[in-house]
Amino acid sequence: MIPFVRNFDFAYGRCDRVSPLIRRVVANNPGPFTFTGTGTYLIGRDGPGAGVAVIDPGPLDDDHLKALLRAVEGQTVTHVLVTHTHRDHAPLAHPFAEATGAAVLAARPPVRQVHASMGLDEEDDDDFVPDRILHDGERIEGDGWTLETLATPGHASNHLAFALIEENALFCGDHVMGWSTTVVAPPDGDMVDYMASLDAVLARCFDTLWPTHGAPITDPRPFLEAYRDHRLERERQVLERLAAGDRQIAEMVPVLYAAVDRRLWPAASLSVHAHLLSLVRRGIVAAQPETSLQAFYRII
Repeated sequence: MIPFVRNFDFAYGRCDRVSPLIRRVVANNPGPFTFTGTGTYLIGRDGPGAGVAVIDPGPLDDDHLKALLRAVEGQTVTHVLVTHTHRDHAPLAHPFAEATGAAVLAARPPVRQVHASMGLDEEDDDDFVPDRILHDGERIEGDGWTLETLATPGHASNHLAFALIEENALFCGDHVMGWSTTVVAPPDGDMVDYMASLDAVLARCFDTLWPTHGAPITDPRPFLEAYRDHRLERERQVLERLAAGDRQIAEMVPVLYAAVDRRLWPAASLSVHAHLLSLVRRGIVAAQPETSLQAFYRII
């Protein structure tokens, strides 16, 4: 069982000091994919003139923009970082950066792709273009803090996480969430990449994970191992459904996700699709005519 953490103290628009170098402001955009809303992180110390970095400014929301500007009043915003270009993370980056004089840094946006089932909050902000492209392993230094870029593709092909060296902590975006498993939605999401990224995060032995949505994960290793085991178990369940005679994703989802909110079934379909793409790529399953939400699948 994944030891989910679903309770934490916050109020919309309030700036909370959550560690010596981290503050958080939560946007009022709750939903089935965002939990209580987007948590924007401010990295740096208090005090006039202190240089701070801001991670995931969030959706276009005037109240959230005002809350972030209040939080950094009298300080210098040196960098605006974006974990990935989904519209609950990226759209406010440039308005906030323009208001503070900072540059926006992120991975290269993905090639425009449309999810096969649409209507998810996980769609991209198509207008987002960073001022500077970040690559895996880059370091960004500020006033008493150091952030290292860690490429974590899977949830999105351009997903980045940011390690805060001074606190051995990771701002993990949507790669790992404390309240739920992460959506891996083809064509931009990729289960093979996702599992490799989980292993990369595990290997770093972080003390704390700070997801963009929800509470921190303060004991990462057992959490990440349970997260990985859940994905492997879901793959096994997909193979069991194929062995039982199911041929299409639409037959599998009501069985595999019977206990899940039906509003999440479109995302669940994409997750099953991601597992099947992985199985096809590894030569375990065949698709007819080719891998898609509507394809017919069988075990080889």
